Amino acid sequence: MTQELVSLTIIMAVAAVSPIVAQLIPGKFIPQTVLLLAAGTALGPYGLGVIEVNDAVKLLNELGMAFLFLLAGYEIDPKRLAGHQGKVGLLTWEITLGLAWLVVTFLPFFTKQGINGVATVIALTTTALGTLMPILKERNLEGTPIGDAIISYGTWGELGPILAMAILLSTRTGWQTMLVLGAFLAICLLCAMLPTKALRTGHRLYRFLTENANTSSQTLMRLTTFLLIFLVTISALFELDAVLGAFAAGFILRYIIPDGSKSLEMKLEGVGYGFLIPVFFVVSGAAINVRAVAGRPALLVAFIVMLMLIRAVPVYVALSLDKRKNPLSSHHRVTVALYCTTALPIIVAVTSLAVKVGTMQSDTASTLVAAGAITVFLMPLLGSITYQVADIHPVTAVREIAHTPSDWRTIVREHAQVRALLHHQDRLKRMAEMLESLEKQEGLNGLDSRRAELVERARLEIDRQLKELGLDPQLTTQLPHNYRYPKN
Repeated sequence: MTQELVSLTIIMAVAAVSPIVAQLIPGKFIPQTVLLLAAGTALGPYGLGVIEVNDAVKLLNELGMAFLFLLAGYEIDPKRLAGHQGKVGLLTWEITLGLAWLVVTFLPFFTKQGINGVATVIALTTTALGTLMPILKERNLEGTPIGDAIISYGTWGELGPILAMAILLSTRTGWQTMLVLGAFLAICLLCAMLPTKALRTGHRLYRFLTENANTSSQTLMRLTTFLLIFLVTISALFELDAVLGAFAAGFILRYIIPDGSKSLEMKLEGVGYGFLIPVFFVVSGAAINVRAVAGRPALLVAFIVMLMLIRAVPVYVALSLDKRKNPLSSHHRVTVALYCTTALPIIVAVTSLAVKVGTMQSDTASTLVAAGAITVFLMPLLGSITYQVADIHPVTAVREIAHTPSDWRTIVREHAQVRALLHHQDRLKRMAEMLESLEKQEGLNGLDSRRAELVERARLEIDRQLKELGLDPQLTTQLPHNYRYPKN
């Protein structure tokens, strides 16, 4: 018991320090998740060895993964899945699955590496939606058109691989697998229908639960935790992966409470992000064998590149073909595609299962998990860069510099000023008013003409962003007050 407590103490020390370190890093470009993974790798069995992944820590790790997928499932709006963007997201994931199968089956590289199986195919189609949600919140993307698109496409990038794991990695025959999944679905439907019926009829039990939700009884929180552990246990009894039960629990919870509950969400996030989920990320990092990864750098790089080609490119193409319904600019489509290529929890789950059944070596699994960990850092960073840089319109700037190379300093400064004006619309308005008054009185000199050009370019950029939000630039001249630019 002493060693278990020592390991847990170190893990929680890492969890407590990580957000402080992330805050101190200039630009705040490294998510806390990356620090947790790195610390786990350094302190785990393949590093300094001060964290021992014993049975107690493994149980907390499983609960952490369960809470991560619970929150991911809870973020999914069933209406979104049935809507236009949800259908496009499903079709895109199916194309991604087909591409992954073709690449893994016929590309000689994967055959030589001994990873041309179903587990690798599934790993190449995943989006770590549960991991992305706190990153989207940190970067003020939640609730924006970019964030909505990431969630829509990322939902199937999480749900699709979970279902594929249950069907394609099962050791049962086809009809037995379908029978087990049917029984599991029936239990999930029962778990969803009973509370929903009680809610609609205003049953006394439901009134009791809601009235005591914020007392020492914490009834809703206890029932939610029971639902999660119950479905995870059912998954284990049916020999299904725990992520299926956890994801189903979150989805059921959202079905029962379609409009959400701020109080319950705060408690779930408190338990999840405050305790169990950091344990999962630290232990995931501890599972990475650094020597094994260093011995196979080609596989590490190739897997990340394939993730980008197989997952990011179809998402970008789908958004480009669906511009009428999703009028995102090209750089915003790149941003969405990059975020959707973030992958880790499913890779951890699918490689663990493959190692357990003997279809993948542990060294190979470590390398794929390390690749997934790198995407958690790399993809949001690249996505943030594309978003931040795009407002400066670098392609236009390059063309202008090519036309008049001697003015390159002025051109770069002007593009930077346009971006600054977009972030301070009150300043833009004051400058426009000043220029209009000067024009009426004395006319504009050379410097003021240049300012007028900057203002006009900034206005055109705001009009474009208003159109992306589905607003008419003729009816409103400013972005909404709650329109949030992402942080670095």
